[in-house]
Amino acid sequence: MFKEPASVPPPPTERAARVRFTGLCAGYPGRPVLRRLSAEIPGLATTALVGPNGSGKSTLLGVLAGVIRPTSGELRHHGGRPPAFVPQRGAVGDALPLTVRQTVEMGRWGERGPWRRLTRRDRATVDAALDRLGIGDLAARQLGELSGGQRQRALIAQGLAQESDLLLLDEPTTGLDPEARDRIGALLTGLVADGVTVVQATHDLGAARAADTCLLLREGHLAGRGRPDDVLTTAALARIWQPL
Repeated sequence: MFKEPASVPPPPTERAARVRFTGLCAGYPGRPVLRRLSAEIPGLATTALVGPNGSGKSTLLGVLAGVIRPTSGELRHHGGRPPAFVPQRGAVGDALPLTVRQTVEMGRWGERGPWRRLTRRDRATVDAALDRLGIGDLAARQLGELSGGQRQRALIAQGLAQESDLLLLDEPTTGLDPEARDRIGALLTGLVADGVTVVQATHDLGAARAADTCLLLREGHLAGRGRPDDVLTTAALARIWQPL
């Protein structure tokens, strides 16, 4: 049976675990995905989840975000606020009649609910997120009108507006040009320096190698963990992507 203890105060060391999980199993009806994963996410660092499609990266993010409930194992958050989850750009429909500002304001719904008016503090938080991502001048634009990089920054701004110390991103640089990827990478580095723990699922080995730590997944199993230079070796990557 899955057990999720109440959040506890963070440990005193800077790189103490922000999240720990042991024997974690999760999936969907009739389709198990994660198979007894045990690892930790260090605080005040960037962790990359790396692996081929179907390896369990997005499912693990969903479990960490609380939108997917594990079937067994233990998950412990060492933090006082719920995580902020930024889905893949493709998960947000282009046809939705949302401006950039409205998109970012949705990050305040956890505090206000979707139908209550934003307070002055909420609006200041949204403004700060827009400015931090460099998209204040796009606030009135429709989300569907943006370039891929601009759209991704709007979604990250929505995550920032939640004021969490744990930011979870699903493929934040997929499909972006090199300049946009570099800009997102620099933003994430700055967030960590400001006290945010970042976890990103990625196929981008450049982004993964720039992370502080990696979890390497294959078929729902943990195939490696540690520093990118130690985990993302040629031999390990060949094993991960070889046909089953």
